[in-house]
Amino acid sequence: MNITLTVNGKKRTAEISPDDFLLETLRSLGFKSVKRGCDTGSCGLCTVLVEGKPVLSCSYLSARADGHEVTTIEGAGEEAKKVASALVGEGVEQCGFCSPGLVLSILGMKKELGSGATDDQIKNYLNGNLCRCTGYEGQLRGIRQYLEV
Repeated sequence: MNITLTVNGKKRTAEISPDDFLLETLRSLGFKSVKRGCDTGSCGLCTVLVEGKPVLSCSYLSARADGHEVTTIEGAGEEAKKVASALVGEGVEQCGFCSPGLVLSILGMKKELGSGATDDQIKNYLNGNLCRCTGYEGQLRGIRQYLEV
């Protein structure tokens, strides 16, 4: 079956099977920043935005994205750079493997919760975004700094 989706502002058509997940479809279209991690929706590496909301592309059927706007880290532009700068400013040393999914989750969170999100709301929203390189306290400080801007 064919689907049409807009990825990072450009209309794309893809031939998919009904059971294909968005992760596979995006990677087949050349978006290699969408990482494969756990394939169970538990790690957050595969996070993309669909209509501005974070989804785990490893468990989101491609057919559901038909006709929708999908944003990968490549399409997040200056806002993604602001998030990264806030994280780095708080000493969050990361290898970068989880960064695309984390940054997109943070962007979706800001859109949904706004700049007044509490620490508990941030932690709850980002539950499932796993990082093996850093403790989460630095991330939390960086996220708070980004949300206040």
